[in-house]
Amino acid sequence: MNFVFISPHFPPQYFHFVTALRERGVNVLAIGDAPYDTLRHELRETLREYFFTPSLHDYDALLRATGYLTWRHGHMDRIESLNESWLGQEARLREDFNVFGLKPAEIHRLRSKSGMATIFRDAGVPHPELEPVQSAAQVKAFAERVGYPLVLKPDVGVGAAHTFKVSSDAEVDKVLAQPPSAPFVAQAFVQGTIITYDGVVDREGKILFTLSHQYSDGVMEVVTEKRDISFWSLKQIPAALDELGRKAVAALGLRERWFHLEFFRLPDDRFIALEANLRPPGGFMTDMINYACDIDVYRLWARVVTGDPIADIRFSPKYHVCHIARRAGRPYRHSHEEVLHRLGPALVMHTTDMPSVYQAAMGSEMYLTRHADLERMREDVSFAQALR
Repeated sequence: MNFVFISPHFPPQYFHFVTALRERGVNVLAIGDAPYDTLRHELRETLREYFFTPSLHDYDALLRATGYLTWRHGHMDRIESLNESWLGQEARLREDFNVFGLKPAEIHRLRSKSGMATIFRDAGVPHPELEPVQSAAQVKAFAERVGYPLVLKPDVGVGAAHTFKVSSDAEVDKVLAQPPSAPFVAQAFVQGTIITYDGVVDREGKILFTLSHQYSDGVMEVVTEKRDISFWSLKQIPAALDELGRKAVAALGLRERWFHLEFFRLPDDRFIALEANLRPPGGFMTDMINYACDIDVYRLWARVVTGDPIADIRFSPKYHVCHIARRAGRPYRHSHEEVLHRLGPALVMHTTDMPSVYQAAMGSEMYLTRHADLERMREDVSFAQALR
């Protein structure tokens, strides 16, 4: 099997996907925007061939790179990045090289906020009212129907970039003083706790495993108000969420793919879908899943791709694994040394060098912890993030 992996070096833990594929005999070829000699040793040793291009946004360069790799190694069986930024690029390559997987028309329908809203509605999954907009007048007309506050966001976007909460006509005028250059949507604002529905489906669309993570705050609020976020895995998925999540995954029609769905959990324990992402959960959440369940999701995914049996892989959440964020320059009450002493053996990973694209939402510093007891986890989060 020939597998083209786009951007194998980012996110930084994704080299594990590459090594897992190689373990199963896959011929892994890669295209990336990092010079070859900057790749970590494990990645360089695993790749059969690497094609460097200065920009992965340049589709012609990707086309030439894939053509060269095809000339060198034969027909490509898979083209993937598992990365939100390159979903559109990989879909175009699949279409141009006749490769299994989502094509551009499917990606647009499944990735755009307006497309997701239609899919959720048709599947009977509750979703906030949403409308494509191009002007302040259209937003105000939508507000007359559903009321303020609203959330304005790109129809296709990554994270909370260019996302705004507006609570009045005046705020709409301020945000849209210049008309948006790309399609935007207005969505009714929902006050609730964000909880995810994450997992993998096999080649027939069967869900192989699921896990949920809960966020301390909404990503939009974390980015705009520079809050310290924390998010953690749950040992058990609420039954109502599992039912809606399975409906949504079936409606999306995914095959041999990760999914990362986000829902609002309301105070009355109802769930409303926020959005669907056709990739693994972000940040270091793949590692979090491994620590939570004593499993290796990188190897599980590689087995799915190669069609190998996975019946011998057991999946059962045992711990609450938590990402505790801190921001550079913030006056924390407790020093790093005090936090380390407090966390003790619960600490499984720490970094002061979070990738720059993560920092607005996930902090510049991360403590990854593993707890059997949820209350103890919450106490440790409070300790690490307490301010003077």
